[in-house]
Amino acid sequence: MNQIEEKEGITDARELGMPKYIILGVQHLFAMFGATVLVPVLTGLSVSSTLLFAGIGTLVFHLVSKLLVPAFLGSSFAFLGGYMSVKALGVEQGMTETLALDYACIGVFFAGLCYFLMAGLIKSFGIEKMLRFFPPLVTGPMIIAIGLVLSGSAIQNCTTNWPLAIVALATVILASVCGKGIIRIIPILLGVVVSYTTAVVMGEVDFSSLSEAAWIGLPFSREQTALAVFDNLDTTFLISTIIAIMPIAIATIMEHIGDMCAISSTVGKDFLKEPGLHRTLMGDGLATALASLFGAPANTTYGENTGVLNLTKVFDPAVIRLAACFAILLSFCPKFACLIGLMPAATIGGVSLILYGMISAVGVRNLIEDSVDFNSSRNVFVAALILVIAIGVKYGADDNVSIGPIHFSGLALSAIVGVTLNAILPGKLGMKIKSVHGKEKK
Repeated sequence: MNQIEEKEGITDARELGMPKYIILGVQHLFAMFGATVLVPVLTGLSVSSTLLFAGIGTLVFHLVSKLLVPAFLGSSFAFLGGYMSVKALGVEQGMTETLALDYACIGVFFAGLCYFLMAGLIKSFGIEKMLRFFPPLVTGPMIIAIGLVLSGSAIQNCTTNWPLAIVALATVILASVCGKGIIRIIPILLGVVVSYTTAVVMGEVDFSSLSEAAWIGLPFSREQTALAVFDNLDTTFLISTIIAIMPIAIATIMEHIGDMCAISSTVGKDFLKEPGLHRTLMGDGLATALASLFGAPANTTYGENTGVLNLTKVFDPAVIRLAACFAILLSFCPKFACLIGLMPAATIGGVSLILYGMISAVGVRNLIEDSVDFNSSRNVFVAALILVIAIGVKYGADDNVSIGPIHFSGLALSAIVGVTLNAILPGKLGMKIKSVHGKEKK
């Protein structure tokens, strides 16, 4: 990566006053909420447990990374294929879906341990040597692919009610472009509130189930945790699960590196050096391992919240930690979870159109800022295959490619292909390329 230019922004949100500080935290909560909750909805995991360990995982990450990185950890989409395949296989063998998911969570636990392995390699051999395998030529297209892969879910949500989606989208744009003061730094929250309120006025929200939900309740039960597996352990199935899910860590590690590059570029601080990539990886891995043991989805650094950073120019990590505390508190309130669950999908979709697009835009910016030479056929091959495989597998193979017993998502497979091609293709296939620090190498 080239020398990162420090960006103008607010590094201490408390100087804005406590009301604005709290509102900024709520905005980050809403930014991550739609995507984070979608994972347990799709897989069958606990929504409340997901919120709890998104919050706890974020705080753990911040502690490990010296409280320096403004990153929120939410549910990882990269593991969806793993959860789905293990659940289907478990049901075929006579298990309940809940028990099969418990086995999948143990597989995710071991995937989280892979982060520690990568962190150890970086600490031992240095970030310079390890990042040779993850130059902007690889991380840039991966960031672009993350946004484009997510875009399908945004459009799908929008199609449920385009007028509501357009209201959310228009509110975000108008607040960002024309707003002043507090209005300009909370566009995402305003988009959600305005669109949700519009849906209520239009009679699109049914609140009948809200009265049945309790105010206070536990986020998870024992049968929804990894502990349930050991009541009657199937060792063969456990090993198969671990083999199927662990390789996905390659994609999420790549996603992490890409997100760290994106956050560094957005904020104007090189977090790969301080607190160091090994620390951020350990924080992410620890959060994922902890969440999986209690039946929550794998965690990952969230591009949605990076988009919020880019929009608001408020770079204070304390705001992220405040959002994490809100997530923890709300995980114990089934009534709130029900209220948020009633939010129209179109509202989430309209906001996501902006956020997902900004993720891809950050990837494009990384390629430009690092002067990746696409006159080089070598570079074109690497970038093209990353994009085509990630998007093609997502939409052409239901995001699931099986190679023997191992199942790969589009992002996982594209990560493996991108890293491998970048490592083995000789430089003579194209022109000189830039290293991760912008120096020319052959």
